[in-house]
Amino acid sequence: MGQGQKGSSDKTEGKKKRDESPAPEDGHKCRVCRFPLLIALLQLLLGVAVTAVAFLMLAISPSLLARETPHWAGIILCLVSIVGFILYCVTYLPDERTSMQFIGKLLYFILCTIGLVISVLVMSFAGHHYSQASSFSCHQVGEDCVCTLDPDDPIARTFTYEGVSDCEVITGTLTLYFLLQIVLNLLQALVCAVGAFIMWKHRYQVFFAGLHIGSPSSQQWQKV
Repeated sequence: MGQGQKGSSDKTEGKKKRDESPAPEDGHKCRVCRFPLLIALLQLLLGVAVTAVAFLMLAISPSLLARETPHWAGIILCLVSIVGFILYCVTYLPDERTSMQFIGKLLYFILCTIGLVISVLVMSFAGHHYSQASSFSCHQVGEDCVCTLDPDDPIARTFTYEGVSDCEVITGTLTLYFLLQIVLNLLQALVCAVGAFIMWKHRYQVFFAGLHIGSPSSQQWQKV
């Protein structure tokens, strides 16, 4: 009688352990939130926004330099997001058992890092030009707008913006676009940093912590 109760108790305990074991991940749950789809989607949206604002700035005056209209930064981030979408479509296998998966992860990590550097570079350029444009004193010369930082200095550096019929566009609209570029590229840098960090953490900070103490049938490796 005691042996029967012991056997039923063991069965009950084993069933309880199985019930408490972690459930397998549902691959179809919140697919939009799955990495790197959300990060890639944000990169695409921000890249398109940066490119659109840059072309709007270029429409103000064709004499604006490439560092003042960072459409190239937005295009690069769009390419990074495409790599993220490709990586999302690659079937995941543990320990990177496919060359496609390894190449995709490495390429996405490198491109996110490059995107972070480019975004910081664009922010520095935009911040410098924003501080300059905020201090401009401009006057109309024919179809051009000539601006100086110090109108009382006869040898002060002048900035000529061709094809501008109203200097208020330079001191008002252009400075607003520079400020918008700072905000967009700051968000872009944060998204790239998050993408690179998650990829690095997934690759190098997932390791085995030890064995679960118990019966041989209930021993499990745990990841941290």
